[in-house]
Amino acid sequence: MGNPFQDQLLKAGLVSKKQAKKANREKYLSRKKNKRNKENNSSAVSDKAREEQAAQAKRNRELNRQRSEEKRQREQRAQIKQLIENNRQELDDRGEPYYFTEQNTINRIFVSEDMAEQLSNGHLAIVKLGNNYEVVPAKVARQIANRDKEKLVAFHEG
Repeated sequence: MGNPFQDQLLKAGLVSKKQAKKANREKYLSRKKNKRNKENNSSAVSDKAREEQAAQAKRNRELNRQRSEEKRQREQRAQIKQLIENNRQELDDRGEPYYFTEQNTINRIFVSEDMAEQLSNGHLAIVKLGNNYEVVPAKVARQIANRDKEKLVAFHEG
């Protein structure tokens, strides 16, 4: 029969051939059933693994999107700072005061008469750099407004 222990039992007359066949059949069916259960379990495990991978990939995409957005904002802030620093006009501490509003508060800077006229005509604009106010040409003010409108404090476009 292929099983030495089973052969010995048959020779001793403790089991019949019918009982041996039945035992072999049950053993075969139980192995087959176990194999199917393992396949089902492995497919369930692989489904779960695929779901986890998809969820992880989604989290990674979201994190990458956030990082790229933060990087883009940092680059814009750096561009704005560079535009202001490279194009700012010198303020005249002994000049006349130029008044403007920012968030319902009236502020002033001292500029020359010529600069005050250019600010009123829209040739110059006031922008905020940190806690200070700077005067820049209108062309630069438009570039800054394209990047961040909150930095533009006073600009009389005509």
